[in-house]
Amino acid sequence: MAVRIKSRWSEKAKAKLSDDLINENGRALAFIFWRLALDKAKNLHGEDFIYDDDEQRIKVIGEYLAMLVSVADRLAYVRLEDEDRQQFIGSMAKELATHMQDNANDLFGNVDFKTPFVAMLNVRAAEFALYDFSVDEGPSYNFLQYFGSMVQKVMNQEHHDNRWVIDQIMEIDGPETIDKASKALKELFS
Repeated sequence: MAVRIKSRWSEKAKAKLSDDLINENGRALAFIFWRLALDKAKNLHGEDFIYDDDEQRIKVIGEYLAMLVSVADRLAYVRLEDEDRQQFIGSMAKELATHMQDNANDLFGNVDFKTPFVAMLNVRAAEFALYDFSVDEGPSYNFLQYFGSMVQKVMNQEHHDNRWVIDQIMEIDGPETIDKASKALKELFS
């Protein structure tokens, strides 16, 4: 399924947002990342991988988001000063946590998903930092393998086909998602 993403501000919108452009870009990218993660979670189901329940599906979305935050951090590193990068990633992460909480509330009622999601983001950020990611060449094999293994861990392997989800992530869904995310980030800052 193709996802259309608006990732460029009009000149009028750029002028309005100039005071808080870093935070606005962080929030805008969070929305784009949410849509990409949701689309890929749906795609896994369309590829006959089996979710046991909505909690498992939202955790897969969380794994996509954690990977995308790491990608954004790597790409922002070459575009922004450290302080601006921290503000940008922080505003994006806060917005993603809000998206996660809002969707969890819709699915499960008033349950705190924000706190464990932020904790997971921090753990994943430290782990993804161990793997190479080149701005020009993209993720290393180990970066994608780690991401795929985290999604595979969430998926219940009692279902025979779920054992192969790591291949889907590493070979197709991960690279496609990273390409779209990279393009969106570059367009936001152009």
